[in-house]
Amino acid sequence: MRIGELAAQTGASVRSLRYYEQQGLLTSTRSPSGQRHYTAAETERVGFIQRMFAAGLSSRTIADLLPCVDSPGEDTSDAAAERMARERDRLTGHIAELIRTRDSLDQLIAVNRAHRATLRTPAQAS
Repeated sequence: MRIGELAAQTGASVRSLRYYEQQGLLTSTRSPSGQRHYTAAETERVGFIQRMFAAGLSSRTIADLLPCVDSPGEDTSDAAAERMARERDRLTGHIAELIRTRDSLDQLIAVNRAHRATLRTPAQAS
C-alpha cells in the first residue's frame, strides 16, 4: 500500500509516517518512480509506534524497543522491560519537578491574592 493508504488506515499523518521512516522505526520499499510502498504488517507497527509516542517515549527509545517486536524472545523482552522501567523513572522525575513548579506557582498566586486584598479601598470592601 502507498503512504496515503497507510496514513488513512492508521490515522497517522503522512508527515508522521515519513518521520517514522527517517528515524528507522518504519521501513518501506520504493517503486521505480520513488513512491513508498508498505506491507499490511506496517499497519500494526504504526499502531505500536503511536502507542509508544503516546506513552511519552522518544523515537530513540522506541527504536530501542523494536527488537522486542521484531525478534520476540526472553532477552529482547527483558531488555524492553528494563528500558521501559528507566523511561517510567525518568517520567516520574519530570512529574515530581512539575509538581514542585506548580506548588511554587500556587505560592505566588497566594501572595498575589493577599497583596491584591490590601489594595482594596474601604469603599470597595463594603
